[in-house]
Amino acid sequence: MSSDERTDETDGGPAVRRLTDWDGDRLDELADEYGTPLYVFDPVRVRENCRRLRAAFPDAEIQYAAKAHTARETLRTVHDEGLAIECASAGEVRRALDAGVPGRDVTYTAVNPPARDLEVVVDAWRSNPELTITAGAANTVDRLEERGFDGRLRLRVNPGVGAGHHEKVVTGGHPKFGVGLDRAPALAARAADTFEFAGIHAHAGSGISGEDLADHRELVRRLGDLARDLEADGIPVETVDVGGGFGVPYREEAPALDLDAVAEATREALGEIDGRLAVEPGRYVVADAGVLLTRVNTVKEAPSTVVAGVDAGMTTLLRPAMYDAYHAVRNPDAIGQERDTVGVTIAGPVCETADLLCENRPLPRPERGDLLAVGNAGAYGYEMASTYNSRPRPAEVTLDGELLRRRETLADVSRFDRAKDSTPRRPEEEP
Repeated sequence: MSSDERTDETDGGPAVRRLTDWDGDRLDELADEYGTPLYVFDPVRVRENCRRLRAAFPDAEIQYAAKAHTARETLRTVHDEGLAIECASAGEVRRALDAGVPGRDVTYTAVNPPARDLEVVVDAWRSNPELTITAGAANTVDRLEERGFDGRLRLRVNPGVGAGHHEKVVTGGHPKFGVGLDRAPALAARAADTFEFAGIHAHAGSGISGEDLADHRELVRRLGDLARDLEADGIPVETVDVGGGFGVPYREEAPALDLDAVAEATREALGEIDGRLAVEPGRYVVADAGVLLTRVNTVKEAPSTVVAGVDAGMTTLLRPAMYDAYHAVRNPDAIGQERDTVGVTIAGPVCETADLLCENRPLPRPERGDLLAVGNAGAYGYEMASTYNSRPRPAEVTLDGELLRRRETLADVSRFDRAKDSTPRRPEEEP
């Protein structure tokens, strides 16, 4: 059945898609056809998640945070479902525009932007004058003005409060992000005189769950107060963008996020404003739309665990090594077989102790050749993959078998190497 046919049968879908909901036989077929490691992605599930978001936030501007998953099919799908695109780099802006997203639905959030990023985005703005740029520092505002930009500008504010699933993704209170609340009114007044002032923005962090809702509400309340203060000073605020970061349940027993409750709490905390609420979900849109498939190549007994060596590692899925993140694991090949449940450590091929997908997890005893599926890999899975250890990045396909991104080769990994006797180029000469 094609994606289009299945889309016609869906609306908002279930609140969460568990790893056990994936068709194990279909995953086996894809692994046999495309090899492993392999990301499998389902655009139909993306549509369901987008529709649930629109139902929860019917009057808000919903912008998909592209950094979660940038495949062209994904960008087209979320835009087709009525979401705009929020980009964290010039590369993501280019991807969005190349996917056919109009400039009016593209926002670039500049965080200490390199000169090349600003130049690429400002150049894109000249052809797409409705594109919006969000600036989080007075210096960024200066640099945009120096480049002739006078278009739509949002101001990123540091509200002094943040939240998230790990300290490395809590952005709201970190000094790296945004202009302090005490300095925001003056910079907003200046921006309103120089640019087309498009509102204010803040972001608490990533992976926000019910436990973090109080911090999210406080961030939203502070933004609402700032918007009303600016309006009182004669500065119209078109949008109040409260970011995204809505969490998903990575553990099997964790409940789905009550999105309607989050939406209601957001509106209540924001209060009455003249402008429009905006949100920027990323993970929520794509996390449970993807799985990672990996094949067991080595099994060895250790005193406290059984080690299953696989062909996917921290270069394929970085989140466990970087955030101590939990991802559900399933062994479809063990279904229907009488295997003992043992503590299994799934280890990748990188020579790093951190190169583990899980440690001492209760799973059916692994065998060489087993296919393992890793759940909730649609957000920040492929996007954070790297060529560390000179390992090619994996392929990614849709559940219907459409190739989204081909598997890299060793030739791809080394294609930027220079011959020893080649003449070095100055940076400005680089193509």
